[in-house]
Order: sequence, then C-alpha cells, then structure tokens
Amino acid sequence: MTSRRWIVVAAAFLAAPVLAGCGAGFDATTNMPYAPNEAQVLIENGQYGAKSGIHIPQAFILGPDSGAQLAWRGSAPIYLNILNTSGTPDTLQAVNAGEMGTVKITAPIQLPSNQLVNTGKPAPQLILEAIPKSLRGGESIKLDLQFANAGVVSMNVPVVTRSREYASYPPAPGATPAATPTPTPSPTGEAEEEAH
Repeated sequence: MTSRRWIVVAAAFLAAPVLAGCGAGFDATTNMPYAPNEAQVLIENGQYGAKSGIHIPQAFILGPDSGAQLAWRGSAPIYLNILNTSGTPDTLQAVNAGEMGTVKITAPIQLPSNQLVNTGKPAPQLILEAIPKSLRGGESIKLDLQFANAGVVSMNVPVVTRSREYASYPPAPGATPAATPTPTPSPTGEAEEEAH
C-alpha cells in the first residue's frame, strides 16, 4: 500500500469518531470552542505533508473532564498517531515541551515503515509532567519530537477535554473534578405550595 493510501486510510479511521459527533442544536460540533487537530499537524504551504517521511494524522493532549481542570504541576497523557513512510524504520526518541513541562517517554517508540503507530495503546507512552499552569482544555502546546532519522518535527498540539469522543479515555492523573451544580428551589414550586 502506498504512503498516500496509508494517509487516507489513517485519516478516515481517525476522523470517524469526530464525524459521528456532528449534530445540530446546542451540542453541535460547530458550537464547540475548539477542535483537536486531525490530519492538520504537519500542514506546510497549505498542503498536508510530512517531514522526512513522518506523518502525524492525529495529535492531542488529554486534559480534564469538561468543567474541571488539570492542577498546577500536574500531568497529562499525549496521544499521537504516527506513520513513517520513509521506507526505513525510525524511532521517536524524545519529546520536548519547552517551558510547558517535561515529557516522560516510557521507552523509545519504534516506527516500522508504513505502519500506523498509536502512542496511547495499550497505555499512554508519553506523559507531559510538571505543567507550570492549570489547564482546562482548549489550550495549545508546542511539542518538538526528536526522531532518530527524521530529526526534529515541531507542532502545536491541542489540549482536549475528556468528553464526547474522548470520554472513554482514562482520566488524566490528578485532575480536579468538575464542580457539581447545587439544586436551588424553584420559585414556581414555592408559589404552588403556598396556593394549596
């Protein structure tokens, strides 16, 4: 299978949950304040491309549940789908988040040629740690990915809330829970009670 076909297959597979979430009304996808970058992280000169054969059709940092936040100095898993089309195996050796914390990588991530690799399965292999500010989702963090052969690939990766198509992911460690609304008595209910 050619690298172009791999990209199309990978993008279609990864976009399915997002497209399934499309709808109308107040919960419509178009009403959401941000969207994870699907097949957009390596757009150069207006075209989807690759650097030295590295394609990244999906990238996001899993943030807190909707309405919650990741605490200062907290951590969050980084999910990447990487396709190496260079014809020779490569390895993701390290990730740098600059002033936004340090990235722990459990082990160098092997990237066989023409095989889509998900860094979140079976468990997240990349964790952003010691985040210098609380995150609620919607932010973007610049990551520099160091590959053995392809060199450094830089991209801005969104922080997404653990909701909708991301609700089934394990929660980010140490996230504060969302505030629970307190029920208030209804003024109409009180008037009805007084009328009896």
